[in-house]
This record gives sequence, structure tokens and C-alpha cells, in this order.
Amino acid sequence: MSWIKEVAVSEADGALAETYAQLEKQRGKISNILKVHSLNPAALENHLDLYMTLMFGKSGLSRLEREAVAVVVSANNECEYCVNHHTESLRHYINDEETLMMLATADGLETLEPRLSNIVRHAEKLTSAPGAMTESDLGELRAEGLSDKDILDLTMIVGYFNFVNRIAMGLGVSYSEEELTGYLND
Repeated sequence: MSWIKEVAVSEADGALAETYAQLEKQRGKISNILKVHSLNPAALENHLDLYMTLMFGKSGLSRLEREAVAVVVSANNECEYCVNHHTESLRHYINDEETLMMLATADGLETLEPRLSNIVRHAEKLTSAPGAMTESDLGELRAEGLSDKDILDLTMIVGYFNFVNRIAMGLGVSYSEEELTGYLND
């Protein structure tokens, strides 16, 4: 699962057991990226709160758009764990393998429908060249109908996945085909 010790669900007690139970209720199962936090239950709980707010909370960004951002950021960071997990989530919203592959490889993003293309290309730029961002980058998003709240949500999702990619890669979080599936997506 990872390169560090983890507390199994069957061995969890106290706050960790409560958080694991909450995760199983909200998401259907517990992903390895969250199990890796088990030695620090307070961090796990705060991480989970941020994840649920950004990916499932009220936003002008659709679930498809949020998952697409997760995939493109993770592809840019070469985080195989997150690319695979969030591509699997995207399958609930996108049935076209070519589009899924474009997102999973962050290649051909300019050919996507305009709103999604602008969102994921913005996420790609913020990930790969954050110092190159300018106020004019927001104009392209506004032209696609994104509000300032949507732009904030987008920016936080990009930041979140840059953070999580580093946890996954830095701790060697692994996955299996079984671990990728079976999550609640709405």
C-alpha cells in the first residue's frame, strides 16, 4: 500500500476508527491515499474535509470538471496513483475513451469543448508554471462563464491535487485494479 506503516481498518480505534467509518459511509470504501494518513488521524480528518468540500461541495464547477482537473494536474505531476483513480471516477461522466486518454495524458486539451478545455489548460499552467500566471489567465475562465467563486474553487482543486500527488509519490502509495473501483461518486 505504501512505504510507511499504516493502521488497518480492523486495528483502528478512537478517532481513526470513527474517520474510517465516516469514509466508508460517504465514499463506499477507503482509498489507499487516505489510509496512508492513518498514523495522524487529525490530519486524515482535515484532509478528508477538504477533499469532500472541494470535490463534492456546492460549486459552479461540475463533478466532471473537478475530476478532469484532478486527472490533468496528476498527469502533469506524473502521479500514476491519482491519474488512475480519478480517470476511473471520470468514467461515471465521460464514456469516450479518446477524451479520457487526452485528460489522462494531458495531451490535446485544446481540442476539448471550450469550457472544459479552458479549465483544464488553466489547471495545467498553474501546475507546471505557477510563476507565469497573470490576471489575464482569469479572463479566459470568465469568458467561459466561471464566476470568481468558481475560479477560487478551481485554484483550490489544483493546489489540492498538487499536494496529494506529492503525498502519493513521496510515500509510494500504490493501487490495484480492485482498489480503483467501487467508490460512491456523487
